[in-house]
Amino acid sequence: MSKIVIIGAGKTGRGFIGRLACEAGAEITFIDKDEALVKELNERKSFNVSFFGGVREDMAVSNYTAYTWENVSLTDAELIIVSVCGPNLKDVGEKLNKLLHADKHYYIITAENYSNPSKVLKEAIGLDNISVSESTVFCTTIENGGLDISSENYPYLQCDADLLDGFIPSIPSIKPVNEFGNFLTRKLFTYNAASCVIAYLGYIKGYSDYAQAANDAEVLELLDKNYAATNKALCAEFGYDKADQEEFALLSKNKFCDKTIIDTVARNAREPQRKLGKSERIIGPLHLINKYNEDASVLEMTAAAMLLYDHDGEDEWRKIKSENTPEEILKNICGLDASNKSFANILKYYNDFKTKI
Repeated sequence: MSKIVIIGAGKTGRGFIGRLACEAGAEITFIDKDEALVKELNERKSFNVSFFGGVREDMAVSNYTAYTWENVSLTDAELIIVSVCGPNLKDVGEKLNKLLHADKHYYIITAENYSNPSKVLKEAIGLDNISVSESTVFCTTIENGGLDISSENYPYLQCDADLLDGFIPSIPSIKPVNEFGNFLTRKLFTYNAASCVIAYLGYIKGYSDYAQAANDAEVLELLDKNYAATNKALCAEFGYDKADQEEFALLSKNKFCDKTIIDTVARNAREPQRKLGKSERIIGPLHLINKYNEDASVLEMTAAAMLLYDHDGEDEWRKIKSENTPEEILKNICGLDASNKSFANILKYYNDFKTKI
């Protein structure tokens, strides 16, 4: 039986990664600095994971032991997964430096959406006998009282294969991905772009609740239209399998349309000036879709809606809009030239939308 160490027994560590490890029959060691949490985990010996919308039966996560840093051994660890907030990676690395044995090579994966987490952790550990990879966490988890977790039924933890030096985890749902930079682009163009489609077109239609916007019939039709174009362009550019990319997109759609996940349009639409960057989640895939002569109209609509977006707290965006025309924003922030075929289309949608808000 494989032995998996999970550092950080918070909602992601125990509710998502712990669930994946339990599903694979692994023996789990949790490490957490919270003594009360460690004590409760050991006393209860299991906790419950339920799934948003009741899409599958609840499951009990068991076959684990929990420790604080003071009394844990990592001798038998096949794989170490670090699920802590990014600013805590340095502290974790310093603690691992004192616990890792010189005669064993360790494989470690960070599970935190943070800037260069594998580099930060590897430098903090400061040893040669380690391979440190990083992953992107897609699964939404919510603490459900005590140890129990409510979770999205997301099936994978994708990680950077190149940083694992050939190691293949025994847990099938932990998936090493080659050319991880391309995978992050795939995520940005699929997940993040779709989130913007819902948020900003939902704003134009007057929604404040994110799931309600996602389930609006017109928004759903446009979302599917954009997925179709994006899927084809990503497969053409990166050689992804068509069925695999369609599954990847469908997982994002299921997440965004889940009415049991409480979210707002404003949270997903914040800082449009950042999201309109020339390599970001709207203009980036728009260029790719145009490159392969697919239909970029939904992203053009979304960009137009972003130009009109307004909400309390968006002071920087309000200042940008007050000092620049829409044409100047498209040129200076989006990097679009007036000769680009999407330039005029975005302005047309912008003028159409102005009459609706």
